[in-house]
Amino acid sequence: MGRFAFLQGRLVPMEEAKISVMTHAFMYGTACFEGIRAYWNEGDGQMYVFRMTEHYRRLLNSCKILRIDPAYGLEDLNRITLELLRKNGDRQDMYLRPIYYKSGEDIGPRLAGVADDFLLFAMPMGAYLDLSKGLKVRVSSWTHLSDNTIPMRAKINGAYVNAALAKTEAMDDGYDEAIFLTKEGKVSEGTAENLFIVRDGRVITTPVTADILEGITRVTVMELVREELGLPVVEREIDRTELYLADEAFFVGTGAQVSPIAEIDRRLIGDGKPGPITRQLQELYFDVVRGRVPKYRHWCTPVY
Repeated sequence: MGRFAFLQGRLVPMEEAKISVMTHAFMYGTACFEGIRAYWNEGDGQMYVFRMTEHYRRLLNSCKILRIDPAYGLEDLNRITLELLRKNGDRQDMYLRPIYYKSGEDIGPRLAGVADDFLLFAMPMGAYLDLSKGLKVRVSSWTHLSDNTIPMRAKINGAYVNAALAKTEAMDDGYDEAIFLTKEGKVSEGTAENLFIVRDGRVITTPVTADILEGITRVTVMELVREELGLPVVEREIDRTELYLADEAFFVGTGAQVSPIAEIDRRLIGDGKPGPITRQLQELYFDVVRGRVPKYRHWCTPVY
């Protein structure tokens, strides 16, 4: 059976899910998206979509910023997602990409007066980053976009050129990932991940005012650290050199999940291996997203 996507109000075979080369979003990046994971639990014989409602709530907030008039609200988006996953019939971990986009075939970089549409597709996805040995990371020479340039509070497609430049620079230089600084020189986040460090038993992350995406995995991890690991979580500015003194560091995100960092700018983090807090959090996170922890089962929407 072939795969399906949702486009222009209906489920269509994936090979028919096409847009025009004149689509405004293609020409100008005027679209906003989400990344959502669905995890297969073999023991339950069930697929769970993780924090689906929260993702779609953020997508609708992105639409406000980008002046997109959404044709589907929260309940509709949840329903369409489950219908698509059932239609595809997958029994493995999946990644979902819903996009609200400026669908008009209009020339000119504007937001008002351009038609909008919605699309959704799903694809198999394992680990986005290496989850085992730890990542080699550099602080990027590229400055992160700021809220008054292209706001990271909205997941705007065109903004990810900034991420692509930083990630490519890092990989060209032999690193796995990059960390952005803000225009003020403070730590922001990774190219598609929020960042945490551990110092003296405290788990520290950058505030939402550091030009970061208001990450759903970020708030998930913060709750798990407080409630299950019993550790304090501090949101505050982080200086670049403080990264080098961290006992542990890790990225989080829908794609990244919980990805340990082994070194930053050629300086080992701790002993250069995933630290005990990171490992404990990683194990807990994967139990939660697969619906194995009853306390957090409300975050997991069953598909079948």
